[in-house]
Amino acid sequence: MKQSMSFIPTLRETPADAEVKSHQLLLRAGFIRQTASGVYSYLPLATKVLKKIENIVREEMNRAGGVELVMPALQQAELWEESGRWHSYGPELMRIHDRHHREFALGPTHEEVITSLVRDDIKSYKRLPVTLYQIQTKFRDEKRPRFGLLRGREFIMKDAYSFHSSKESLDEAYEKIKEAYSNIFTRCELNFRAVIADSGAMGGKDTHEFMVLSEIGEDTIAYSDSSDFAANIEMAPVVMEYEKLDEPLRELERVETRNEKTIDQVANFLQVDRAKCIKSLLFKVDDQFVLALVRGDHEVNDVKLKNVYNASIVELATEEETIEVTGCKPGFVGPIHLRTNVDIIADHAVKAIVNGVCGANEEHHHYIHVNVDRDFTVKEFADLRFIQEGDPSPDGKGTIQFAKGIEVGHVFKLGTRYSEAMKANYLDENGKAQPMIMGCYGVGVSRTLAAVVEQHHDEKGIVWPASIAPFDVHLLLMNTKNDEQRELADRLYEELKNDGFDTLYDDRAERAGVKFADADLLGMPVRVVVGKKASEGMVEVKVRKTGESFEVAVSELKETIGKLIQ
Repeated sequence: MKQSMSFIPTLRETPADAEVKSHQLLLRAGFIRQTASGVYSYLPLATKVLKKIENIVREEMNRAGGVELVMPALQQAELWEESGRWHSYGPELMRIHDRHHREFALGPTHEEVITSLVRDDIKSYKRLPVTLYQIQTKFRDEKRPRFGLLRGREFIMKDAYSFHSSKESLDEAYEKIKEAYSNIFTRCELNFRAVIADSGAMGGKDTHEFMVLSEIGEDTIAYSDSSDFAANIEMAPVVMEYEKLDEPLRELERVETRNEKTIDQVANFLQVDRAKCIKSLLFKVDDQFVLALVRGDHEVNDVKLKNVYNASIVELATEEETIEVTGCKPGFVGPIHLRTNVDIIADHAVKAIVNGVCGANEEHHHYIHVNVDRDFTVKEFADLRFIQEGDPSPDGKGTIQFAKGIEVGHVFKLGTRYSEAMKANYLDENGKAQPMIMGCYGVGVSRTLAAVVEQHHDEKGIVWPASIAPFDVHLLLMNTKNDEQRELADRLYEELKNDGFDTLYDDRAERAGVKFADADLLGMPVRVVVGKKASEGMVEVKVRKTGESFEVAVSELKETIGKLIQ
């Protein structure tokens, strides 16, 4: 492609509202332009990268047994009502009405549509398993779109769905697609980890996220420093033995603590360790109130609380709800003498607290010398807290470290969550109706593009991996008025194309400095400069990744580029 005929509107200055490197560089290099908050146009270079990522995704999905189709982005509300998600999905679901006042959603995902398709056409176990996938634009009304393509309201995604007659069949497909995802992100030259995850609004169990390691990631990964264990911090189990101090139990006492209400304030005021305090938080779990207790130096993990109750929604109680249930404002809540009968559930570490401290359900007051069982009853002890750096790894190998990650893929074992709700049944070997067992698998295609830029750039611009670079070669003509240079550059452009190298030819009448700066900004793997030595049949070749440059005879250019691209 001749650069003079393309649409690559580069910018010299970094846009003020671009917070992260991928957003800054994709804007400056003319890959994307914002049309509304969280909504972007993909310009020619970005489109080429997206197509290459999509081709990698297709190749790996097809190898894993997937079959491609395309479903509508416009989805009728009735399907979402069948699954029960029309009201539970949340405000991220973009809802619209047609001229007949029928309700629709712009699809953020396609579980309902694919389940309705399969239930209408597959009736026998003989036609299972089947894995179907699509690559399509998705819509989610993000409250705060940010970071360019990393969190938008419109984005490109590959979503796949598998249907099975047995859990063993689902397990097999799950592992195949997990491997396909590892291949996809490896081919995109990403530094990533597959981590244990929470299924969120998707439902189901046994899920893994594929996280690209990055300091600007919105998710925290807990990983072992001595094994391949990795999990989203929300899902990392805590496996610890807590020793109970051998000291005599002291008499429960209510003390005034003025306006001290945070754990740190109370611990400092009473001159006790935070680990001796009991942190009490009131949650609304679906339609019931639950008081969750953790040690003062720990934090309640609401995802773990949700999983204990197998709940759909877990929210921290409002101040008004807290006053109604406990008789006091947050900060003074505790498990002793609650006004209302609520479940009290505690983290395992609370069981080991001796002569501890907790709120007294009265403003400006706390209890000291608190002991579990003697002073209050816990309905259930469970793993309720977030894992911390330095904790033992759950697999027994090493200790936990933290890293930030960008989610680029997610795989779920949905089970019968959707098939039962939507009556997607098949007839088994005995002619008996059974719900199909489902899996769901997503790759953020446009997010992968941004994640690659986050990991592959330097102070001059983007450094594209050869596998997904917009072009293999950036050919620069230095002096458009020099006949020898122009003739050689024109000839090389045609030869490189014929030799199979996708080539961007900078034939613009621009200064050399502008061309070099744009070439570094755009980041093609190999740069070929036709300059003053054109008359000698010599060109300069530069490798973008290493910065290495050297002169090459025109007769050896094809072989040299081939080796560099590999």
